[in-house]
Amino acid sequence: MVSTPGRAAPSNIYDLGYRHYEGLRLGRRHAMFVLYLESLRGAFGLGRGAAAKVAPAALIFIAAIPALIQLLVSALFPGEAEVFAHHDYYRVISFVLGLYCAAVAPDIAGRDQRNRSLTLYFSRAIERTDYAIAKLAAMASAMLLITLGPQLLLLVANGLVAEDFSTHLRDNWHLLFPIAGSALVGSALIASMGIAIASQTSRRAFATVGIIVAFIVPTAVARILVVGIDTSATHYGVFVSPLDVLGGLSSWMFRQPTPRGGAVAVAGFEGWTYLVVAIVVTAVASLLVLRRYWSVRA
Repeated sequence: MVSTPGRAAPSNIYDLGYRHYEGLRLGRRHAMFVLYLESLRGAFGLGRGAAAKVAPAALIFIAAIPALIQLLVSALFPGEAEVFAHHDYYRVISFVLGLYCAAVAPDIAGRDQRNRSLTLYFSRAIERTDYAIAKLAAMASAMLLITLGPQLLLLVANGLVAEDFSTHLRDNWHLLFPIAGSALVGSALIASMGIAIASQTSRRAFATVGIIVAFIVPTAVARILVVGIDTSATHYGVFVSPLDVLGGLSSWMFRQPTPRGGAVAVAGFEGWTYLVVAIVVTAVASLLVLRRYWSVRA
């Protein structure tokens, strides 16, 4: 039939035999957990090409080098003094943590934006808040591997240096709390900052550069303010550097003095202040992530 002007074209209804889904619906919590696992897998390049695995694997290996060196010393020179101590760990590989975040966070937070798949997520059981929390949790879990893993390996390596391994563990069991505490707080701090920056853009290069700048530039600024200018007012500049905050937090948790001449040592603040700053920055960055996904166009 040919339609005429001013008259609606005829329409047809076909029965294609569609049936409603009557199976098990796992719901919102399961959808959130699956999103978390998939994001965590993506942080290590699992399920993707070899190129996606290179940067995470290389940076994890670099972060583990102090512990591996200690293991080598233990094997070659039994009974010698430890080369790396736990409270020195974050000072040695602090920039590696920032680079790892810059390599991983843009993939966790920006891949769905690049693929324009946010609409598919938000049209299902999962909500925008669930999505943001899953992404933050995945990034923090990935950071735990590079913070907690080498620290535990270092504990074992230092035990091999001692005359008796079991005695060493009994004498140093108290280190487990600062190892776990510094890793958890540090991972949450760096992960929240990384996701907060990476979620603002779908372009991977912009997110990567932004994260690197957020960790490197504040460290240089803190050094200039605290060590270069060195006044009571400029000492507060140490708190603008997340890596210095992590270093001060680690020294406080392990009850060890900070390296002389560094921004944390010159500033002279109590160790608990770094814990407070880390919690506040983590909370603010997490709220920025939530706000981003509440307002992002899907």
